Amino acid sequence: MWHWASGPCGGNASSPSSRLGGARCDLLGKEESLDLEDIFSVRLKRRCSAKHPGSGTLLGITLFVCLKEQQNKLKDSTLDLMNSSEDHCDIWFRQFKKILEGFTSRPKALKILLNPQSHRKESVQVYYEKVEPLLKLADIKTDVTSASFLTKYEGHALSLLDECELQGFDGVVCVGGDGSASEAAHALLLRAQKNAGVEMDCIQALVEAELPLGLIPAGKAASARSFKEDPEDGTAVTAKSIGKRVNWLKGKTAVLANNALTGHDSTGSTNVLAHSLFGTPHVVTATMHIILGHVQSVDVCTFSSAGKLLRFGFSAMFGFGGRTLALAEKYRWMSPSQRRDFAVIKALAKLKPEDCKISFLLAGCSQNEQERKAQRSSESDCGGHWQTIQGQFLNISIMAIPCLCSVAPRGFAPDTRLNNGSMALIVVRNTTRPEFVKHLRRYSSVKNQFNFPFVETYTIGEVKIHPKSNSSGYSPQEEGGNHTTVSENVFPWNVDGDLMEAASEVHIRLHPRLIRLYGGSLEEMNDGKAACNCT
Repeated sequence: MWHWASGPCGGNASSPSSRLGGARCDLLGKEESLDLEDIFSVRLKRRCSAKHPGSGTLLGITLFVCLKEQQNKLKDSTLDLMNSSEDHCDIWFRQFKKILEGFTSRPKALKILLNPQSHRKESVQVYYEKVEPLLKLADIKTDVTSASFLTKYEGHALSLLDECELQGFDGVVCVGGDGSASEAAHALLLRAQKNAGVEMDCIQALVEAELPLGLIPAGKAASARSFKEDPEDGTAVTAKSIGKRVNWLKGKTAVLANNALTGHDSTGSTNVLAHSLFGTPHVVTATMHIILGHVQSVDVCTFSSAGKLLRFGFSAMFGFGGRTLALAEKYRWMSPSQRRDFAVIKALAKLKPEDCKISFLLAGCSQNEQERKAQRSSESDCGGHWQTIQGQFLNISIMAIPCLCSVAPRGFAPDTRLNNGSMALIVVRNTTRPEFVKHLRRYSSVKNQFNFPFVETYTIGEVKIHPKSNSSGYSPQEEGGNHTTVSENVFPWNVDGDLMEAASEVHIRLHPRLIRLYGGSLEEMNDGKAACNCT
């Protein structure tokens, strides 16, 4: 006869999950059944024996399960099935093992890319204390890269993933911030094109990345602070008043300035990829999605200039966001927080627009959009014709994902999804500094951040950004900074928190579902209940 047991083990009974610090399953008296898909491991449960570890008195079996908490969080828990019969326990243990082996979508072996420099070197501690024990418990084999990953030189991940052997792995997992994950995604996609023999000058027919990519957020999320103490009174923003507003500017404006994807691990991370994938930058939640094999295809952008591919990415900023990141990169001798705050304040103090021509195709190229437009009207303006706008713009954002984060709970592109076949084009025309700051501040509230006469939004599938001249007056040789960071006669772009240089027009195309990422659908998670259920 089986007995259910929950809560901490009494006496000197051993708990296979004691080293994990995971929560105990609290199903007894609340749920009559448990969904088998929520089980990720099973172990025999024995009473502790100091002299003979692992050979104590048999108490039963322990099921390791995934439970859902509030706010999209997942937690690992245990459920003890008490039975002292060796035969019964062996039969049930083997049966549960067989059931777990039947979940073929779950990874059996993972390549781990560990960035030890991710926010004050916390990623190493996060992985070995929180992630690795869960992966071992789920019987997932891992191979961790050398400690020099992403620290030797820019683009090290590209050469690393291009050279390493990935055969035999079911996925790649990056432990770090958004910048690390973006570089890993770029490397995986380049590797896929190379293996498929795709000419990189022909960006129209790209192939999907061969392995799914997992993200364990180890970068420090920006704090979700309130900005009500700074009223939108329209007061002129001078250099002096900017200094007084540092406390709230360095929270949210710094995030926007770094493209909502401040993936540079040296400057901290907003973890927008984690927020967009999981709804939270919770490490255990991200790990459980990987263990359970939750995978979804995600749209990716290509950035090219003069017919040559520059890089893959999920999001980009040009103008204020690009110049802010370029300024931050010039002062790497400062601490990360000082460098970021200084760049934001300086960019605001010297706020000037870029004279640009923007040509774009509406998102009629995607199949879903075509179907919607066909149902609406045969004369509707689908994405078959290029549209052009030009003028002076303070900032231009192109986002293929919603870019959720703690300081922008609605997302920097709230109408965009991970795989809806479209990008958000957000253009901020020239306006006064106070009005621009008001627009930035709106991202942290529930108000519509685009409800300004100088802000325009478009749902697109392709866009060309052609700057006419360096009208902003930004010079890479200013202030004695790092002269090699940004060359003259080039424009700085912020792509997923990485600085990209382009001297001419940049062509950005959306490629639907080009990469698979570990993570569940936020819509499905929000529709579910907080506890495990099965029907």
